[in-house]
Amino acid sequence: MRRLLSIVLLSVLTVSTAFSPTYDSQKVDTNAKIKAVYIYNFTKYIEWPSDSKSGEFTIGILGDNEAIFSELEKMSKVKKVSNQSFSIKKFESINEVNNPHILYIPDASSTKLNQAVSKLRGKSTLIVTEKPGLARQGSAINFIFEGNKQKFELNKSIAESHNLKVATSLENLAVLVN
Repeated sequence: MRRLLSIVLLSVLTVSTAFSPTYDSQKVDTNAKIKAVYIYNFTKYIEWPSDSKSGEFTIGILGDNEAIFSELEKMSKVKKVSNQSFSIKKFESINEVNNPHILYIPDASSTKLNQAVSKLRGKSTLIVTEKPGLARQGSAINFIFEGNKQKFELNKSIAESHNLKVATSLENLAVLVN
């Protein structure tokens, strides 16, 4: 199963790069591409409640991370989340966060995690971060590097507290924390 998910992640990365023209003068942020692919693939291995499965699927970014926003935006034009179209929204402040399916909090905005957790308590939002230790402080998924490899931590109890069901295959790929 781990090999299958790795193949899926690699194929999505290949597809996502196929839709983004690259020019010699344009710097490609490979890390942003990888994280965008992970974020998109989390939608395949996490189940939202039935009332979240209609309308548009929303991925929000709290603060500024233009590289990941751009990569997710490209993907949203050619992909779907199950049967839903999806959109990417930027939130400059915690007050703008309305109830996205996924809220990505880049490292530069990580000080707003506690506010986001409070605002989204009881809502079916997957909170994804990228600063060491945040999976123990309220995010369900936290990007980390082990050696030179991009990995992610999973705090399953936090995901479940947001009424999200995590597939065993995703659990098996994660560094589990609680």
